[in-house]
Amino acid sequence: MKDKNEFYIKLKAQLEDTTDFPSDYMYKFIVPSSGNQVNEVENIFDNTGAVINTKKSKTGKYVSVSIVVNLDSAKSVINYYKKAENIEGIISL
Repeated sequence: MKDKNEFYIKLKAQLEDTTDFPSDYMYKFIVPSSGNQVNEVENIFDNTGAVINTKKSKTGKYVSVSIVVNLDSAKSVINYYKKAENIEGIISL
């Protein structure tokens, strides 16, 4: 768990250095297509005004999910990553 916290601390610093909030932020996730994970990802961003695009992999085993959402702080960006990491089989890019 320590590694995750260090990752988020670094990410927050990088975001604060490079981004003027409020700003659009793009998330990219890969999830297995066999379950309900695409819906779970979409539900995290429900009612945020996010633009969500999905694309199946060539084999059909995975779905790439791209989300662009306007956020007001680096902390908001990280909060969505933390919500997403609870989804089974998700990979954050």
